Amino acid sequence: MREVKNIQHKDLSDCSGEISAQGVWCFAGTPSAELPPRDSQFTMARRVVRTSKFRHVFGQAVKADQCYDDIRISQMTWDSNFCSVNPKFVAMIVDASGGGAFMVLPLSKTGRIDMSYPTVCGHTGPVLDIEFCPHNDNIIASGSEDCSVMIWEIPDSGLTSPLTDPVVKLEGHSKRVGILSWHPTAHNVLMSAGCDNVVILWNVACGEAVVRIDTVHTDLIYSACWNRDGSKILTSCKDKTMRILDPRKGTVLIEKEKPHEGSRPVRAVFVSDGKILSTGFSRMSERQVALWDPSNFKEPLTLQELDTSSGVLLPFFDPDTGIVYLCGKGDSSIRYFEVTDEAPYVHYLSMYSSKESQKGMGYMPKRGLEVNKCEIARFYKLHERKCEPIVMTVPRKSDLFQEDLYPDTVGPEPSVEADEWFQGKEAQPILISLKDGFVATTKAKEFKVHKSLLKTTTASAGSQQDSSGEVQSLRNEVKDLKAAIEELTKRVRELESKH
Repeated sequence: MREVKNIQHKDLSDCSGEISAQGVWCFAGTPSAELPPRDSQFTMARRVVRTSKFRHVFGQAVKADQCYDDIRISQMTWDSNFCSVNPKFVAMIVDASGGGAFMVLPLSKTGRIDMSYPTVCGHTGPVLDIEFCPHNDNIIASGSEDCSVMIWEIPDSGLTSPLTDPVVKLEGHSKRVGILSWHPTAHNVLMSAGCDNVVILWNVACGEAVVRIDTVHTDLIYSACWNRDGSKILTSCKDKTMRILDPRKGTVLIEKEKPHEGSRPVRAVFVSDGKILSTGFSRMSERQVALWDPSNFKEPLTLQELDTSSGVLLPFFDPDTGIVYLCGKGDSSIRYFEVTDEAPYVHYLSMYSSKESQKGMGYMPKRGLEVNKCEIARFYKLHERKCEPIVMTVPRKSDLFQEDLYPDTVGPEPSVEADEWFQGKEAQPILISLKDGFVATTKAKEFKVHKSLLKTTTASAGSQQDSSGEVQSLRNEVKDLKAAIEELTKRVRELESKH
């Protein structure tokens, strides 16, 4: 207070000064220099503001009639997204008596959902995680407390009756399975991580556990994800270690102990240029976000403290824009940051806030967005009784396609088959342009199950996709059967009339 009084009694024109990082004029109290001219003050203040085309991104919830209402979202306390979404469907884990279930809705089926709407309910324990296949929008995987992973095929029009028989059942974990992640470029490769501290890589088409990583993690696995081309796996663990793994060999390439000092869960994802973004807690239970360079794991490139909330921060990274969205479980907000090569590397952009807290969050792939509205991300926020889409938009006056916002992005076509990938073949993702809105030019990758190789009998042969020739032959068979029934009905009537 004394310093402030001293400044008030001085002639301010005799004070030297400079602009702080916040753009505030600071007085140095020494009368050796005059204040700079007014124009130069503004120039200096202007330099402080970082230029970015995403500085004005804003989030907006859709209107009430575009939400999915009256859905009893699962009450499980597991820290997963509880929601998965693609350009065809939105799936949410729901409350179920006597087992586990999740609901899959066509995106267009908004409004109130009837209590009797069919669910996917083949698990005998609560469902903990679900994820749509990136190469076939009709295929979804689910992990459960019953220690199994199941693969389901959803009809194009959605479910008309409860789905109880999976296409494939994958059994190999001895405790509940809480993390699932499809390989970004290899067809039919799925990673699962369970509470038995084991990571398994599956060739889903064969129902076979090809790689089993069971000696690396000494405690509960908090998160597991792939890098952009699927050549590395990143895990965070309760033993306070973050590890980068070779997925085929199951060996640790590099690890970092105590990325965050606190004992609460850590989440980590790969971002641009192989860097890693992690969220965790300080020793004083303050939430933190950090950026790491794996080539120098000693110190983080940046470590920022956010607040003192207790919810785990779920990171969603968009490689096209370099924006990372942090959604806290139990929070009512979504923070977003831009990751760049300039210090401090992780730049705070803004925050979307609402009144109600989120129980889970789904993230739409880029090919499902409305590019003509400059939509750069869409989230599906789970409330206790509904799912609410939230749209992130860059304000632009022009209606033309904004090429700087939409570089070529990852498409649905896999770039390598499962067998080839397990044998060592690497492949970059196949990119598509969003200029005219995404239109599938090739048929969706068929999900074929090799029944002779399946170790389990739960694969239902009837749920395989058929070729057009087989469909035609079945139609002809049905037609012949109808004709035969009509002929038999006619003969029965003739016999009855004679008697």
